[in-house]
Amino acid sequence: MLDVKYGMSERIRSMREELLGSAPEICVERALIYTQTYQENEADPPILKRAKAFKATLEKMTIFIYQNELLVGNQASKFRGAPIFPEYSWDWIVNELDEFPQRKGDVFLISEEAKKSLLEKVIPYWKGKTLYDRAIQILPSFVVEAQRIGAISGRGNITSGDGHIITDIPKVLEKGLEGILNEIHEKSATIDVTDSEFIKKKVFYRSAAITIEGLIHFIERYAQLASLEAKATDSRRRKKELQTMAEGLQIIAKLPPTSFFQALQLVWFIHLATQIESNGHSFSLGRLDQYLYPFWKKDMESNKIDKELTVELLQNLFIKMFTINKVRPWAHTQFGMGYTTYQNITIGGQDSHGQDATNDLTILVLKAVGGVKLTTPNLSARYHAGAPRYYLDECTRVIQLGFGMPAMKNDEIIIPALMDKGATIEDARNYAIVGCVEAAVPGKWGYRNTGMAFLNALKVLEMSLYGGRSPMHDNKCLFPTKNPSECNSFEEFYQEFKKQLSFYTRCEVAMDSGADSALEEMVPDAFCSTLVNDCLLRGKSIKEGGAVYDVISGPFSGLANVANSLVTIKKMIYEDQSISWSKLLSALQDNFEDLSHQTLLKKITEELPKYGTDDDYADQLACRVMEDYLNELKKYKNTRYNRGPIGSNYCGSTSNISANVPSGQVIGATPDGRKAFEPIAEGVSPFYSTERKGPTAVLKSVSKLPTIKMIAQLLNLKFTPSVLALESGRKRLADLIVAFFRDLKGWHVQFNVVDVATLKEAQKHPDQYRDLIVRVAGYSALFIALDSQTQEDIIRRTEHLL
Repeated sequence: MLDVKYGMSERIRSMREELLGSAPEICVERALIYTQTYQENEADPPILKRAKAFKATLEKMTIFIYQNELLVGNQASKFRGAPIFPEYSWDWIVNELDEFPQRKGDVFLISEEAKKSLLEKVIPYWKGKTLYDRAIQILPSFVVEAQRIGAISGRGNITSGDGHIITDIPKVLEKGLEGILNEIHEKSATIDVTDSEFIKKKVFYRSAAITIEGLIHFIERYAQLASLEAKATDSRRRKKELQTMAEGLQIIAKLPPTSFFQALQLVWFIHLATQIESNGHSFSLGRLDQYLYPFWKKDMESNKIDKELTVELLQNLFIKMFTINKVRPWAHTQFGMGYTTYQNITIGGQDSHGQDATNDLTILVLKAVGGVKLTTPNLSARYHAGAPRYYLDECTRVIQLGFGMPAMKNDEIIIPALMDKGATIEDARNYAIVGCVEAAVPGKWGYRNTGMAFLNALKVLEMSLYGGRSPMHDNKCLFPTKNPSECNSFEEFYQEFKKQLSFYTRCEVAMDSGADSALEEMVPDAFCSTLVNDCLLRGKSIKEGGAVYDVISGPFSGLANVANSLVTIKKMIYEDQSISWSKLLSALQDNFEDLSHQTLLKKITEELPKYGTDDDYADQLACRVMEDYLNELKKYKNTRYNRGPIGSNYCGSTSNISANVPSGQVIGATPDGRKAFEPIAEGVSPFYSTERKGPTAVLKSVSKLPTIKMIAQLLNLKFTPSVLALESGRKRLADLIVAFFRDLKGWHVQFNVVDVATLKEAQKHPDQYRDLIVRVAGYSALFIALDSQTQEDIIRRTEHLL
């Protein structure tokens, strides 16, 4: 075991305090540079135009080196600045310009000068030319309506773009940026002039080369700045640090890194460049402990680094990751509250031969994350049957610290699930987590293994109760089915619900396809495509089908509520015949307020079987719904079908970030006893207060789901700090994880370790709890950055004992 303690150096502590004390602010530099470059290159194809704008941004944007930082590179001109990406959308910016500082959550400052620049120099050019403008032209009217009534959600993604990807970072570490540039030129030179896509491929390779040249120059700018600051400082220690920094930057601008420090810096620049190029989120770093280990081991053996400096450098990286910020429309923000960018790092697991891959750097990453305690990176820890116990014990120590990390992932089910989607066993063993909980093969998987549109399954069920109508939207009906009173059996009713599920799954896929078509046409990303295999081999971008694998999952929300609602309908109306449809619908429309309806509510919530209690009656209904949804999804192909990638289809996911809160705001009372407008259940987690038989029963219920057919699954459990305060409690938690993963083949589990009293105090005195971090869904967030509804959602979750 490594004896490094959880904590921070004074350098890191100072940087962290400044970071948490800084107000996020909107930056318009990128918007101005992109607008000018587009104006100057109107005739160019979109990918070339974007490549030139990307390079121009890296050449012209403000750069600086923060006091005492060891890793350099900023996304914006402000410390926690959020750039504007006008090529994606602009209408919401105008509508919300004065509201950014007064938001209920994810507040952003914006200067009057920035407002003036946006309104006068940026937005006028982009009218009718954005991703959103194109997507709205493509999307069928029924899809737009399905989104309006809340059955699906996807507008946020057509205003904010793509993401959910891991680039081939190990390749860049091996070849260097100059090596990548040479590969681009070699591929471009070998295109057959008779190739039907000769010109298109030439444009792609030219665009790719421009972006790499831009990043090389960007790094060289920092090398020059570090050298200048080294000459200017009076501190001997800082002078040496800056000189070392400048020398390293000069090397990695073109060549492969020669040390752990240089490798870490290059990793950051690759990651930073993807964030500057695209307005997407969930750009993730993959298996950091694996590809950096050779550099670290070499430096350790030659005494160039020690464990304490390793932790300090890693924590500097995590602070840099925390500075990444993106502003979203409020409607989109509600689905991912808390300044979320979902930058994931994966540790542990197996190598390509199936052997345990845990190493000393794995443990140091845990130490670094546990010491700095930030919401970023979103740390995922892989488990497999051969994982060493000391690794699992270290994971539980970090979990006990109470900021929702690491999230635990299970090789025993994820590897077979990826192979089920077409991955080779070697690639599947090398998986990493993208964004929240989604699994992908690093450097080979296309954008967005989580789909654009969330399916609000409880909304779909609600409409089934009213013959296809949405009671909250003037009884709008997109797809009529029988009124439930016409159904003579539960099976007959279920088939009507299934028809609704089929229709809105089709809407979900149509939303996704429309968004994909617009993204491919309007905002192709040459830099990111350059670092994803086999884009260079095929001479095409990711969106055109350049990736090796391309499978998209359809996010599904409200599973527990749907299952429990079906329990009420099946048992009370059809089996026991204790209530009629008219009685149930009357109670729902009354929101269970009438005294007689309160009696019904008590029976529903206290006496009926519930998903999450290891009761097959409820659990099998949950399984049936999920199976039917997955069967619907697999009928469809994405826009890359027959264009190169393996898969090019859809599978399932229950990764819904904080969508459960706004999703509930469009639904009235439901048969499971949920009141009108309340949040719905998140992921595969049980609904509030229904987990009445403890965590083991929850895990058993979840394990019955058709997990292998999915690509992501989200499960939250909540414990009070006292449960894990002692080693005996942490041991019980480790045993629980092993039982869930090894025996029950669960996909994922993550933990909130915080008591309700603390959360309520933070609501009253936010200034005293500015670094309180909670697990929201597949990510952690600062509690005080969340809006009140999301805060209440977390407070209401069941607290378990071990």
